[in-house]
Amino acid sequence: MLNVNNADVFYGKHQVLYDINIELEAGIYGLIGENGAGKTTLIGLITGLLRPKNGSVTWNGKDINKLGNSYYDNIGYLPQFPTLYSDFYSKDFLEYMALIKGMKKKEYKERVDMLLEFVGLSDEKHKKIGAFSGGMRQRLGIAQALLNEPKLLILDEPTAGLDPSERIRFRNILTDLSKDKIVLLATHIIPDIENVAKNIIFLHRGKILAIDTSDNLINNINGKVKEAVISEDEYHRINRQRISNAIYEDGSYKVRGFLDNITDAIIVEPGLEDVFLYYML
Repeated sequence: MLNVNNADVFYGKHQVLYDINIELEAGIYGLIGENGAGKTTLIGLITGLLRPKNGSVTWNGKDINKLGNSYYDNIGYLPQFPTLYSDFYSKDFLEYMALIKGMKKKEYKERVDMLLEFVGLSDEKHKKIGAFSGGMRQRLGIAQALLNEPKLLILDEPTAGLDPSERIRFRNILTDLSKDKIVLLATHIIPDIENVAKNIIFLHRGKILAIDTSDNLINNINGKVKEAVISEDEYHRINRQRISNAIYEDGSYKVRGFLDNITDAIIVEPGLEDVFLYYML
């Protein structure tokens, strides 16, 4: 179990995380926030790259800064822009990364083949990474993050730039992984975690606004999300920061969001994107 306890993080004199409290056990957790919300800083805190000025991060009750390498042995990490060597064949790359992680040859030989099969790249094991699509590179990145059989898998914007089919494949891989691992997925692409995350963590300007299941978060705003068809003039007069979606057709706009000042708006069923807007208002 991973716990972040009352953690504050500063860059110099500038505070970037405020009183962070999180408890994570096996399952997928979606870390959601706008650009600059502090997602990458929180990942740095959890991985031990950053230390809190106040508070602590513990793994199974022990401070991670005192655990040293025994803690890092439990972590798999896929950064937003992973370094994958274009001239390497995919199998050779994984074997090279296994050596860097201190694994012995007899440990990683079978595991590399198993992981290539798991992420759907067995037929590409002797293909150079430079010829891979974006989705294939991300799947290879997942494979390298799993080499040491981590209990904590951290993924920073892993589906950015992927096409819909690759994103579906990626989500299915994460679901398979989450049975016995903590999977923390930082993203601003809400559909990627809406139906697979155990809990959603909303981070805004360095503060946690909510931690709960998707269903509970959505239920909390029942009755608040509305739709309406409005004129072009009215559309330009209303506060568009309260709109989650707008479609223009035949001189009018069909809008969705928190439309308290539009009298003929009708209540509709909310989704997680509406929840995101609600907490960002």
